[in-house]
Amino acid sequence: MKYLIGTDIGTSGTKSILMDTNGKLIAQDLEEYDVLTPKPLWAEQWPDVWVDATKESIKQTVAKSGVDPKDIKGIGLSGLYGGSGVPVDENIEPVRPCLIWMDRRAEKETAWVKEHIDSKRLTEITGNDVVDPYYGYTKILWIKNNEPENWKKTRMFLPPSNYAIYKLTGKVSIDHTAAGNLGGLYDINTHTWSKEMLDAMGIPESMMPTPIVDSTTEVGGLTKDVAAELGLVEGTPIVSGGVDVGAANVGMGIFKPGKYVAAIGQSMNAALVSEKPIKGQGLIVWPYPYKSEELCYNFSGSATAGAITKWFRDNFAELEKERQKEGGDNAYVALNKESDKIEPGSEGLVVLPYFMGERAPIWNSDAKGTIFGLSLAHTKAHIYHAFQEAVCYALRHSIDMTGKDMGDYIIIAGGVTNSPEWVQMFADVTGYAVRTPIEDAEANLGDVMLSGLSTGVLDVDQVQKWQVLGEPVKPNPERHEAYNKYYALYRDLYEDLSKDMSKLTQIQRSVSAKKDELVNN
Repeated sequence: MKYLIGTDIGTSGTKSILMDTNGKLIAQDLEEYDVLTPKPLWAEQWPDVWVDATKESIKQTVAKSGVDPKDIKGIGLSGLYGGSGVPVDENIEPVRPCLIWMDRRAEKETAWVKEHIDSKRLTEITGNDVVDPYYGYTKILWIKNNEPENWKKTRMFLPPSNYAIYKLTGKVSIDHTAAGNLGGLYDINTHTWSKEMLDAMGIPESMMPTPIVDSTTEVGGLTKDVAAELGLVEGTPIVSGGVDVGAANVGMGIFKPGKYVAAIGQSMNAALVSEKPIKGQGLIVWPYPYKSEELCYNFSGSATAGAITKWFRDNFAELEKERQKEGGDNAYVALNKESDKIEPGSEGLVVLPYFMGERAPIWNSDAKGTIFGLSLAHTKAHIYHAFQEAVCYALRHSIDMTGKDMGDYIIIAGGVTNSPEWVQMFADVTGYAVRTPIEDAEANLGDVMLSGLSTGVLDVDQVQKWQVLGEPVKPNPERHEAYNKYYALYRDLYEDLSKDMSKLTQIQRSVSAKKDELVNN
């Protein structure tokens, strides 16, 4: 029997799995770590934390599996969207921590790009029509503008997974997904670095890694020392799985355009795979891991999803949490039981889930969480139900922005799938049947598949026979009809309130500035 390893470097932990070529999970391991937040809205990580966790998770997985290392034919390695990427020096050592995807410090750089870069050309070249601190190129500009000494030392910017791959193999590379996810520097039409955009932003092309590879490309093999450390064979092939949300789509069996997948945990990444980039709709666009030069990944990155129900539980479900401690239902299960009794629309409640501003598709840092329609007749169950509906509305909004028909079903993965009631609600709100993964290992499974395709151990026909999705949950037509009306109101509410949301931000800032002035004096 032959085996493959899939390793995913996440924001808070690195997980590895080992599977056989029939799709059976043999062993797995998770190594956890923290994000550094030195200032509000800053988020960064030293890359050696990722490398250490990658090595340890692979080592432990191999040890737990008990399989012969000679039978392990490849390792697929994906990673979080690494924002700026790791700034490394001439010796490929980190100059400073990596500014990861959640870092929001590049506000001034974002404003500069909006003022100085032709927005039409930016969209034509990169596929991305929005300028936001989310994107890696604005973070790179922040380092350039604010840390000149570090800028001088920087030879190139390597994404998290590609930095780890270098440490395993000694080979420098970047995959198309990570290059495209930088946002403003990659040409989605030619699949190369855009000299025009690099020159316009004053970023040397030499700082962009090469070669740019497909995620079914073998980048290199384990060095002798690393192989010995991991308990593997020298030269074991390493494949660049790319940005993990793309690898997760592969793990759910998406090898053709036209399928829509939403990974919904604390936040939401909802995406359609297409043959051409979907431009001008506020979506984040980059190449798909599989057939990167032929397929595009168009996604909406909502800032909060499960995070708002966690916030509700933490602040308003003390009774449910106490009962959980005493051996009763999990607090979420208890809330879901009460929520399930509520009719669509929560008897006149609509929630805007913008509790941390919002990324795609509205791209508004000033957007606010809103509970609209409260009355004395509403209970805790009504409000929790409305919170769940808000996440469903956000998903439908993202689907609408693609302008495409999703076919017979959409796929939803992540923590929300632990609630059958919520899965049914997603179907009722969107009008699409919903299928969910059988195993909770989407990105890792995609890494396994990509490594198998790269090394020739697997082919697409084989992996498409792996049973990775459950049966479809179909929408209730009557509920869907009711939700159509509430969803239309949901969309109108944001448009009606967006100016007031910005005013509120301005008031907050002026009051805080006045308070700081009084304290300092």
